[in-house]
Amino acid sequence: MTDPIADYLTRIRNGVAAGHKVVEIPASKVKQELTRILHEKGYILSYKIVDGKPFNTIKIALKYHPETKQSAIKRIERVSSPGLRRYADVDSLPRVLNGLGIAVISTSKGMITDKEAKEMNVGGEVLCYVY
Repeated sequence: MTDPIADYLTRIRNGVAAGHKVVEIPASKVKQELTRILHEKGYILSYKIVDGKPFNTIKIALKYHPETKQSAIKRIERVSSPGLRRYADVDSLPRVLNGLGIAVISTSKGMITDKEAKEMNVGGEVLCYVY
């Protein structure tokens, strides 16, 4: 696998499209941080890191509206890729859906959202957009 973050996002996207309640993803520190951000911002219901024999996994409970059964994640897309890295300084940080969505940014302070990066006055690699 050349791009584990793209695989992570695709598994979530496919789980939402199929209407699954839980998605299982191989764990890494980057994926755990990405999952933590999605949970804090309310895009997923909960998550659990499960110890396994060959490798650890992350079980993610996807979030749906109780009446309309629509997912909290409308769209999740990769911005920076291994072949073309996208960086943004603090002045050119992206606004996703005019501030309604989030951009996940990998900075020297850790993995944070675009709003937190503006507050901390740091830029970094724009990993993905979620809305």
